[in-house]
Amino acid sequence: MSCNPAQILILDDDADVAYAAKLLLRRAGQVRTLADPRQLARCLQDGDPDVVLLDFNFTPGRTDGAEGLRVLDQLQALPRPPAVIAMTAYADVPLAVAAMKRGACDFITKPWDNVRLVAAVDGALARRATVAPQVAGEGLKGSSAAMRSLRAFIASVGPTEANVMVLGENGVGKELVARAIHQASRRAGGNFLPVDMGSLPEATLESELFGHRKGSFTDARNDRAGRFQSASGGTLFLDEIGNLPLAAQSKLLTALERREVTPLGADRPETIDVRIVSATNLDEARLYDPAVFRPDLLFRLNTIVIRVPPLRERAGDIPELLRHYLVHYEAQYGKQARTVAPAAFDALCAHCWTGNVRSLRHACERAVILSESDMYSLADFGLHAGSPTVPASASSAIDARKLDELERDAIAAALEQVKGNISRASSLLGISRAALYRKLDKHGL
Repeated sequence: MSCNPAQILILDDDADVAYAAKLLLRRAGQVRTLADPRQLARCLQDGDPDVVLLDFNFTPGRTDGAEGLRVLDQLQALPRPPAVIAMTAYADVPLAVAAMKRGACDFITKPWDNVRLVAAVDGALARRATVAPQVAGEGLKGSSAAMRSLRAFIASVGPTEANVMVLGENGVGKELVARAIHQASRRAGGNFLPVDMGSLPEATLESELFGHRKGSFTDARNDRAGRFQSASGGTLFLDEIGNLPLAAQSKLLTALERREVTPLGADRPETIDVRIVSATNLDEARLYDPAVFRPDLLFRLNTIVIRVPPLRERAGDIPELLRHYLVHYEAQYGKQARTVAPAAFDALCAHCWTGNVRSLRHACERAVILSESDMYSLADFGLHAGSPTVPASASSAIDARKLDELERDAIAAALEQVKGNISRASSLLGISRAALYRKLDKHGL
């Protein structure tokens, strides 16, 4: 892991606001300020920022936010776009929401609450580290046979130009798979641009995807590149493609067939150079239903199909995922390192994670924030003894070596905490003295 400090850029023409934010955030990393967005290109010569705090109006009297949105598009077009936090006055919250649809990860209102601002920046940095692109699926955690096969498949498919469709339930990590495909491709130096197709209003679909010219409709005050143009030379990730209405699917099909788009208000088409990776959580029966999804569009998108297994089918990866996310959030929130109580660990590994890895990650974050004891309990994760579990056949797939390793660590930590007192250690671990003696003998402690 790199030890270089996080790079934070504050883009605001109010010198007092920028200075106050710089003082507040200097512990989070190296902070630069910029008052004039026209100097952004020169500023970026000193290195791309990890996080940008972006105001949306720079010219006196301007309140429409168009200047900030242009800067946001410029930042999103970078090979590795920074996490952008919109800074707005309270009345501009609709503008901030629009900015988030264009790629911003969060927004804060001015005057801000210091705790909220620091939390927003810390969260942006943590998410950026978590989803940073990895070569050939390295960022996809797990050593199960299913995950090894998935990473091998990505390494094989990535270098091609074939369009890929990623199938899987909510929370399995479809965007991580898409990023891994991009990083394994010849386009890795280009932009990876995710688009949530389900959130695009049909009325503005063409403008969002293909761009528009100034004056092409009422609010078109400037020329604007669409997502296809912004991803040129890279990968366009069409997430939740299954939610796209049939009428809108035909417009997307035309662009893919012709390999060109015509911005609204333009009189000639523009050639596009993007690789398409799409994803959906639709089951395949519905995906192949012509009443839901056009077969001719599906044919264009699913040259290669990758199915991401749900967590219940790779329960052996749960110990590694637990360890990874607990360490991650302990570092993020400045909390002491803890182990998971053995009984709680067994229950977590047997739990039926219907929300998949995303659900497990959120449970780990909850535990790190709320735990007040020296070991994580099941309740810390928001679960209880009666929580649904996976079938025994799936639970038995958990790697015994990892279970033993974590159990040994938990017992050793408990003994150290109570200075070797067996009665207190057994109470802390939630097991009998006899059971603890057996485990001590088992692990040679």
